[in-house]
Amino acid sequence: MNNYGEEMISNEFCSIKEQLNRIEEKIDGKHPVQFLDIKQVSKLSTLSMSTIRRAVSLGSLKYSRKLGKLLFKQSDVLKWLDG
Repeated sequence: MNNYGEEMISNEFCSIKEQLNRIEEKIDGKHPVQFLDIKQVSKLSTLSMSTIRRAVSLGSLKYSRKLGKLLFKQSDVLKWLDG
């Protein structure tokens, strides 16, 4: 194998190693993304679910809809509460 081929293989292994390191960090919880449902947001914020739905409809609270269920990143909820 020539030097060019060896360099390409070396670069591919480095890329795979970097990807594996990122996956490992996520699994270890270094990049946790905690999602809350509307009941958990209500409990955390001490606001009614109606108020939370209103914030969603006004676009002031970010959300994700998975399987028909409203889910909120905890970090987004905390930002929203801080105003």
